[in-house]
Amino acid sequence: MSMPVQDLRARPGNSPISGSTNLSIWSARAVVNLGTLALLGYAIHEIYKVVEVGGVTVLEGLFMALFAITFGWIAFAAMTAIAGLMARRETGLKPDLSLPLTTLTALVMPVYNENPTRTAAALEAMAEDIEALGHAGSFEIMVVSDTTNADAWVRETVAYSKLQERLQPTMPVWYRRRWKNTARKAGNIGDFVVNWGGRYSQFIVLDADSVMSGSLVISMIHKMEADNRLGILQSVPQLAGGQTLLARLQQFASWTYGPVVARGVYAWSGDDGNYWGHNAVIRTRAFAEAAGLPELKGRRPIGGPIMSHDFVEAALIRRAGWKVRMVPDVGGSFEESPPSLIDLTDRDRRWAQGNLQHLGVINAAGLAWPSRLHFATGIMSYLSSPLWLSLLLTGMLLALQAYFIKPEYFSQDYQLYPTWPLFDAERMQQLFVFTMGILFLPKIIGVVRVLVQPRLRKAAGGSRKFLLGALFELLLSALYAPIMMLTQTRQVYEIITGKDSGWKTQRRGGDGDSWMTVMVRHKWHTLIGLTLAILAWLVDPALLAWMSPALAGLIVAIPLSWLSGKPDAGLALAARGVLITGPETGIPEIIERRDGLVDTYADLPEDGLGWLSQADFRIAAQAAFNLEQPRTEPGSPDADFLTARTKLEDACSRSQALSWLTQAERLRVAADHKMLMMLNRLSG
Repeated sequence: MSMPVQDLRARPGNSPISGSTNLSIWSARAVVNLGTLALLGYAIHEIYKVVEVGGVTVLEGLFMALFAITFGWIAFAAMTAIAGLMARRETGLKPDLSLPLTTLTALVMPVYNENPTRTAAALEAMAEDIEALGHAGSFEIMVVSDTTNADAWVRETVAYSKLQERLQPTMPVWYRRRWKNTARKAGNIGDFVVNWGGRYSQFIVLDADSVMSGSLVISMIHKMEADNRLGILQSVPQLAGGQTLLARLQQFASWTYGPVVARGVYAWSGDDGNYWGHNAVIRTRAFAEAAGLPELKGRRPIGGPIMSHDFVEAALIRRAGWKVRMVPDVGGSFEESPPSLIDLTDRDRRWAQGNLQHLGVINAAGLAWPSRLHFATGIMSYLSSPLWLSLLLTGMLLALQAYFIKPEYFSQDYQLYPTWPLFDAERMQQLFVFTMGILFLPKIIGVVRVLVQPRLRKAAGGSRKFLLGALFELLLSALYAPIMMLTQTRQVYEIITGKDSGWKTQRRGGDGDSWMTVMVRHKWHTLIGLTLAILAWLVDPALLAWMSPALAGLIVAIPLSWLSGKPDAGLALAARGVLITGPETGIPEIIERRDGLVDTYADLPEDGLGWLSQADFRIAAQAAFNLEQPRTEPGSPDADFLTARTKLEDACSRSQALSWLTQAERLRVAADHKMLMMLNRLSG
């Protein structure tokens, strides 16, 4: 299929269609927009009254401006949660599952140096679930690999060849590894669409840690077949399957508060929805016509290939006249959380860079305004941290100014009346309580939602244990928040100053980070927290009390981060019924089946290249998965290929050859039948 690169500066020939933007959607938009403006107007009025008692100084003006921006962000989130209460349920997602499907769909699994054990298990579980509903003939599995590690590549071919064998009578399994991972994940999906997309009416993008039930998949395909203008249908993945403290904390928050936010976004977005990169159905024609991503102008990290491609693809598909919708009320879509705080911040570094890149896309010609709003929320998710930090530091400077600096009552020549640096303390306290109420409103709605529904209340272990879990989540989130604030502020600074995040493999599990790793990552957080606490105490114990919620998390950052990745800590809480969610008290069949299949794919070679070179039949099997290596330009030979071959010719044994090869050279050997046979003929 052709997939033309889109021009962000030129409006496409057809404008966004009106779709089903009905009264309920416009009502939700009015609630969100007018409600946010009303709350923001009240807050600005109150903060002005706080500082205008003695006239507004420059520092107080800066404090007001920062407060207005940060308050506007939390007010928007609160009104989105309220809008979710009035959202109608998505129609057309409860069809007769026995009705035949009329199109062919690809289950696309992009992988990058991943352990294929769980991905293969998830794909087999989904295939079995779809087969049980009688629709296996309408689906094919496509694993699209960007793996750059030879051993990981061999493990992939072993695992997915086994998946092919096991699903041979059920569902076809295809595997492709690219030679060059141009444009990262977006390029990987784009390559699939260009070379194989014409075979499928739509495709479902999965993630290495995600899984979807057969009933949800079939329901979503029926919805796509019923509406030929539907370009993307995004499910709302629920976090499940994690055992560490952080994973359980995020799972609880996802289960309790996630539906509130998701329904709110669904309420005001309508046909102008968003795409989150996985667990979504995408119409192949729409994607090919409208989602060819350009490279952004300028140097990396802001310029170059678009990293957070999903938001951009959704906006461009909507711009071309296709609908982009969410389905927040249907279960069966799952993914996993990063296992530790360090893993979470590593992932956030990539996401921060990708979202800040959207500053170069948000003004693209012809976008629907909700698409621009999706970009703005993503950008603010990361800019809010330096803004909150600036607000706190400005507040500290005001306190220090009041304590140390003699006020300049007559700052201008011929000034008749003095400027008094005064605050209305009582009004400030009232505004603080009001702000906290707005901040926690989505959480309050989420808690009430669970308590008033007997099914959810029972799934959470009962009211008492659920409320205990909610308080525990609130406490730990408050401790993690300042760590994330400083971390994200540093990430934004690195991005602005030109440091690229790169593309690293995500860690999906394990037993957490070592003390040394945690100390290296968080030593500055602890030092900053202790230093600020000491200074605040020396200035005024009341200042320390005011700052203590932010400083406490920084001071205990090292043990808190170490504990976050420990399964023992999470399991200990689960044993006491704390942070329990629905997918634990009633494990979904698709997750139970996936976990039961993991051992089937667990026996994979650690030294993939060494294992591969030991037997002719393994080499032959590997060759079946290889795409033809692209030819090099005349005069520009592949240096890694040449040095790998020379090392194999010089080596006296297989172990010696393997020890000499670099990672890049190992990859060339794994891809070349002749060099694999050279390695095979070497003894031990």
